[in-house]
Amino acid sequence: MSNYVLNAWYMAAWANEIPDDGILARTLLDRKWVLWRERDGRWAMIEDRCPHRFVPLSRGKFENGRIACGYHGLTFDGTGACVHNPFGGSLPPGAGVCSLPVVSAYGGLWFWPGDRAKADPAAIPDFAFIDASGPVERATYVMGVNYELIADNLLDLSHAEYLHVESFGTNGSLFSHGAQSVEQDQTGAIWNKWDMTGAPPPGWASPMMPEGSSVDQALHIRWHAPANLALFIEMRPSGKAAPLVPPMANPHILTPETTRSTHYFFTHAPGEEEAAQARRVFLEEDEPMVSAQAEAMGDADFWDLKPLILASDKAAILARRKIMQLKRAEGV
Repeated sequence: MSNYVLNAWYMAAWANEIPDDGILARTLLDRKWVLWRERDGRWAMIEDRCPHRFVPLSRGKFENGRIACGYHGLTFDGTGACVHNPFGGSLPPGAGVCSLPVVSAYGGLWFWPGDRAKADPAAIPDFAFIDASGPVERATYVMGVNYELIADNLLDLSHAEYLHVESFGTNGSLFSHGAQSVEQDQTGAIWNKWDMTGAPPPGWASPMMPEGSSVDQALHIRWHAPANLALFIEMRPSGKAAPLVPPMANPHILTPETTRSTHYFFTHAPGEEEAAQARRVFLEEDEPMVSAQAEAMGDADFWDLKPLILASDKAAILARRKIMQLKRAEGV
């Protein structure tokens, strides 16, 4: 069985990561790729390995939508075809390199590593909210753990009560004032929803409210296979219709770099303060804990370890099972 679902859309990069008239080299799903924008505005994604002596093409020269190997000069276009042989003569079969379908949506570049005939851009999950509420900064980290462990972490919102005590400030309200529900919608998404009523406000919100008042809060997270998530947060004074602060929606899009590392794509409000808060939550709180989990698991399979399953794990378990079903359906 393959390590990954192949007939699915993954995000390769934010479009603004690609240099003007340049390339981006990136490892995705255990293979090295190079991306660029064609002169007609379309996008190209080809394997970053010359078929001659296996040198990374990204070490060569890129110009006018073609990339020349820096070792012997074989040149390739955005389809992966070899379009120039400096030695002359015909080339043997297999002179090209692999290319993948890649499209732009929601400010990201999405690629399809499976059957090209099934690569329908309409199947890319809806992230239209990214640009719906004002300017945002698009960012990415590489986390040194498997993508499914990060998805588990995101789908289990209850960990905020322990790992994000100060940054989220839920103050125990998920358990004392909350109700959890897990749903699947018509798009195939799995939702984990925590709704809290009459809860004490987070410390950062207390100065905005009368003493002794309470809040109603919704923490909802959505998952589309293979690991495209979105978090939605709303908070309002109890019994009031108007929100205390504007509703928040954030993408949490995961693409495996390797089986042990993951590209984590997200957004935050503009400014260094918001960037620092993101670093704190992801890199100082989440990553050390999930890394410790990965180290403790070693090379063992998740299911072989016979994990204890709690009610709060339902969404994450459904997602893991969905991934297993998709892999089996592909027969790889």
